[in-house]
Amino acid sequence: MTWRAGVHRNPFLKLDPLIVMQNQTSPLRPVLCVVGARPNYMKMAPIIRAFQLNDPPIPALLIHTGQHYDTDMNALLFAGLKLPQPDINLEVGSGTHAVQTAEIMRRFEPVVDEHRPSCVLVVGDVNSTIACSLVASKKLVPVVHVEAGLRSFDRTMPEEINRILTDQLSDLLYTTERSALDNLLREGVSSERVHFVGNVMIDSLLASRPHAVPPAETLRAAGQNTALVTTSPGYGVVTLHRPSNVDDADTLGGLLQVLNRISERLPLVFAMHPRTRGNIAKFGLSSRLDNARIVILPPQGYLEMVGLMAGATVVLTDSGGIQEETTALAVPCLTLRENTERPITAEQGTNTVLGRDAERIVAAVDEVLQSGGKRGRAPEFWDGRAAERIAAHLHTWLVQRVAA
Repeated sequence: MTWRAGVHRNPFLKLDPLIVMQNQTSPLRPVLCVVGARPNYMKMAPIIRAFQLNDPPIPALLIHTGQHYDTDMNALLFAGLKLPQPDINLEVGSGTHAVQTAEIMRRFEPVVDEHRPSCVLVVGDVNSTIACSLVASKKLVPVVHVEAGLRSFDRTMPEEINRILTDQLSDLLYTTERSALDNLLREGVSSERVHFVGNVMIDSLLASRPHAVPPAETLRAAGQNTALVTTSPGYGVVTLHRPSNVDDADTLGGLLQVLNRISERLPLVFAMHPRTRGNIAKFGLSSRLDNARIVILPPQGYLEMVGLMAGATVVLTDSGGIQEETTALAVPCLTLRENTERPITAEQGTNTVLGRDAERIVAAVDEVLQSGGKRGRAPEFWDGRAAERIAAHLHTWLVQRVAA
């Protein structure tokens, strides 16, 4: 098991989980909590804390598959979220969907065999989510899925396949919005397995908001002109990473042209994903960003991104998580996709789903500048306590299983 060189003990646990079990102070085997990519970190951080603060604490091991493997960015995100270093890092790295999923499964299976967990807890919809769920399910280990039941109804999105399959494999499904139950019932998932707890992403956001890095400080650290984020009419934040938006030269080029048009109205801060940066270079589109009113930043830490979004006039994105975060921050969000798996952000929150039509996007920005845009409201149970509800319910569920 050479890939386990990066083992660290979890400082949020008072005792080593295995010692706890040997001393029989807890009836539970550890919960294996899986993260693999940036969106997972924001969801897992409050869960790990809630497990420690639960009465009694829930033993857990944090497993990082290494699906996203930028060492410096991982360190920055873990520190910003106060997420403990992983107990085990599988160090999988990049690859095609098939190669990456298979390698995660190959490396995760011995971890399950060694620790014989009470359950495997996965979050979100990345390859690590489905890969570890498959291993656990075939080992007859219960699967717990946090953020279950979300659907875009677009099976060209790899994440949609991961969501559907993970939910079918899961023994316990925690949802962020009530409409998720209807999706699961249509797919034959028993309602007894589904529990509405709220949004753990918002737990992280609310806890981190007082510590967010001011936008001017983020630009100053990057050697950029801070006046772009301190003068009227404000600024916009941009993130783009979906394959449907950045893997085709014409589509990506069209979106960059739209950003140039918008920058005439207000400056933009573009936190650029490595995939997007690579494709811009590959397609020869770099000249379309030769614009002093579009600030290009590398991927940012969590506290930096919270600060940028909180101070923005508008956010343009194709990220599902950012649709939720902007709703919680009451910042207008324009989603550059044809659909969303988070409909509550459009129905109750600040999100408007626009697709990639240039005129619609520009018109929506104009509307924000003229009227302030959608402000929405915080949906039910987006109150910073979702992880507490998960920990309380899961502990009872696991203890009942042990006693049965």
